[in-house]
Order: sequence, then structure tokens, then C-alpha cells
Amino acid sequence: SLSLSLSPSLPLSISSTIVEIKQGNADILGRLTSIEAHLSDSDGRLLAAEMKIEMLSLDLANLRSRLDDQENRARRNNIRILGFPERIEKGNPARFLGEVLPVLLKLPEGTDLSIERAHCSLALMPAPGQRPHPLVVKFLCFPVKELLLKAARELGKVDWDGHNIMFFPDLSKALQDRRRLFLPVKKILRDKNIKYGLFYPATLRITLNGKT
Repeated sequence: SLSLSLSPSLPLSISSTIVEIKQGNADILGRLTSIEAHLSDSDGRLLAAEMKIEMLSLDLANLRSRLDDQENRARRNNIRILGFPERIEKGNPARFLGEVLPVLLKLPEGTDLSIERAHCSLALMPAPGQRPHPLVVKFLCFPVKELLLKAARELGKVDWDGHNIMFFPDLSKALQDRRRLFLPVKKILRDKNIKYGLFYPATLRITLNGKT
């Protein structure tokens, strides 16, 4: 602010101008003080909002994790089978698989698969030349599902009428994406003949020199 004192010898117009400048400076100072107070309040509100958003993000991630876990637990008796030609099941996948799987996987005679239901995946109809729909089958008993996966692993390659048939656990897309991250590592382990296993939900265990 100006420190000039008003003197009777100054022209009236100059005195008036100085008064206006002083008043203007005082108004500006008042506004700056008000703006600083508003900015400080806004900073506090922004910090509180950021903390709230961070907490909500953590809650959302936790809920997603729980939901994905529940979805995969609901699928724990399921197997996803790839490689059978389109519509080979002729509208009755459960009957078709019940007849084919024991022979295909060389299961012990009289093995009861106890298939609860089976269906083609709900993806769009593949174009000619594309991979056919997977078949998803749900067994009443978890040990039966494990028996089939174990039999498929032991056979290595499963061939049916010239088609390579592959068996996988029926997992959610989110969990499949997590497990897929291990593919480069698994390839290296196979090339080095190192024994490994991928355990639920997404844990890679490596056995080397007798130690896991």
C-alpha cells in the first residue's frame, strides 16, 4: 500500500486518486485473504475426498476378490473340454460325454461319472475354421472331476477321431488371466525339464533337487 500522506498542498484530484488506490489495495488484500481461506478449505476437502476414494477403492478390490472367489468355488466341480467338433453331442452333451469320456481317458471299468449337467459355452457360433465351442460339464462329485483331470494329464495327448481333446478346470476369466501370467515361466521350466505345478487359485510350485 502507498504510504503517501495527504497534504493540503496536493491537488484535490491527486488526493482523491491516492485515496482510491489505498482503498483498492485494501480490497485486493481482503480478497486475497478470502481466497487463501477458501483454498485452504478446498485443500482440506480434497484431501478428505482422496482418502475416501482410496478407502472405497480398497473396499471395491476386496469385494471383487470375494466375488471372484465365490464364482470359482461355484465352478469347482466343472471341467471345460476343448476340441470336440461342433454339435457332435447332438443336443445331449451329458449323454455324449458320459459315453465317450470313460473310453477316451481309459478310466477304470464301471467308473460312475455322475454328470449333473453339461452344455456348450454361450459364446457366439464360431465361423468355419475357428475353434469349436468348449463343452462345460459339471460333476456331482469333486473327486470325479479331479480323476478326469489327472487321467488327462497322465495320458499327455488325448486324441478322439483325429481331434486333440484338452481338459481344463472351469475358471472365471479374472482367474484365468492371473494364471496366464505364468505361461512364459512355465515354458522355461518345461524347456529345462523342471517339475512344476500350478495350484488353485494361482500359485506356482516348483520342485528342484527334491525341494519344493
